[in-house]
Amino acid sequence: MDALDYRLIAAVQAGLPLTARPYAAIAAKLDMDEQDVIARLGRLKTEGLIRRWGVVVKHRQLGYRANAMIVMDIPDDQVAEMGRRVSQHSFVNLCYRRPRQGEVWPYNLYCMIHGKNRETVLQQWADLQQSCGLEACRHEILFSRRCFKQRGAIYKAPVIEPLEFSHG
Repeated sequence: MDALDYRLIAAVQAGLPLTARPYAAIAAKLDMDEQDVIARLGRLKTEGLIRRWGVVVKHRQLGYRANAMIVMDIPDDQVAEMGRRVSQHSFVNLCYRRPRQGEVWPYNLYCMIHGKNRETVLQQWADLQQSCGLEACRHEILFSRRCFKQRGAIYKAPVIEPLEFSHG
């Protein structure tokens, strides 16, 4: 990676501008060509230096005041298929499998639901239970009590100390 790669990563992680051509806007800020921005980002992705692109949605600013992580105890031989079914619902923002922690925490499928209010989230969960056959599933509904800072990962260029040579 060169200095321009680090500047490009810093520009991208600050957020893409909401324009028809966001890479052109970034290119203009960095005194680059739009195609060079796209090519460099592609190379960084291919080399594994960028693993994935993601969006951080600040749902509270959009009026979604209630969100719940719903944890479920799904039979291990059904959890992959159930995860696919659950994730098909538009109101499910995240859905993933996690290992159980014995009887202390027997849940292995997690999904996040955001809603304008608590009642909406509970209704969406009821709809999900019915459509996926989860009525008898052991579960917990964990509503968020507070919102933490929402942002993607931040990467910084390494600090390179100047080399000093002794003469003589």
